[in-house]
Amino acid sequence: MKQFISISLLISFICIGCTTQEKPVSDSTDSVQVEAKGFYDKSVSSALKYQPARATNRSEQIIIREAYTLSYNKDWVNCNWVYWRLTRDHCYGNVKRNGHKFVEDNEVSGYKATHQDYIQSGYDRGHMCPAGDNQWSGKAMSQTFILSNICPQDHNLNTGDWNDLEQACRLWAKTYGEVYIVCGPIYNGNRVTKRIGGNVGVPDAFFKCVVRAAGDPAGLGFIYNNVGKHHEMDSYVCSIDEVEKRTGLDFFKGLPDEAAIESRANFDDWRQYDPDYSKKRARNKFDNSRSGGKKKKKKKNENFDF
Repeated sequence: MKQFISISLLISFICIGCTTQEKPVSDSTDSVQVEAKGFYDKSVSSALKYQPARATNRSEQIIIREAYTLSYNKDWVNCNWVYWRLTRDHCYGNVKRNGHKFVEDNEVSGYKATHQDYIQSGYDRGHMCPAGDNQWSGKAMSQTFILSNICPQDHNLNTGDWNDLEQACRLWAKTYGEVYIVCGPIYNGNRVTKRIGGNVGVPDAFFKCVVRAAGDPAGLGFIYNNVGKHHEMDSYVCSIDEVEKRTGLDFFKGLPDEAAIESRANFDDWRQYDPDYSKKRARNKFDNSRSGGKKKKKKKNENFDF
């Protein structure tokens, strides 16, 4: 009898151990996708360090890639934001952008942007996470050309002041060892008033927020209207709090001293460029219009991105 009871209990324990609990299904229609490896092949918890909080006022689908995390908005057919960590080492590399083609994002839900949407649209395919930040990896470089990481951007902004800021971020990463960056489009009132290809929303402006967390922590926000007029970089500066207010998003969750860092906007805290930066900028006249030179004639259907 005792032997029978023991065997019965053993069978019960085995059955309990074999039972699989079904995961609850989310009420949200938006999915969260996480690749097995990505964001420098770190664990998901490390990859999401200081990442923006989940959006509550718009459509959102989170996708983690090799070098960045992206929040996709199926209503805008565009990203809400793109977030990445830029290190000193990742500012260098031998991977060239030549040969990489813009491709559709087959991971996103709903309509996805296509190459055709940008043809004769009058807008460049502007990178959010730049190709120039990813010369350290062929896979990372290639994934910056996925169209969910691209926004319709004014040509002169793309090749001018926005490109200046991208270069500055790389110089800050070299100076401070690493910086955390989030950027994306701004639609006034979170409403799309203009689309290209009948689908992809044209942003009214763009934001970028940069934080250095080590040593002397500091942060900066930037807002650029989606037009091509040139201004000095410090004229775009604002606090990260101001960007959060404008976008309705919450950046850098879990950052130590988050409130103090996000409320301060002092461009002088960041004036530690490479010694040759001013010389490089003088030689690299990518925006001839600001120096009074002739503009390079844009070929038909030609798109630029930086």
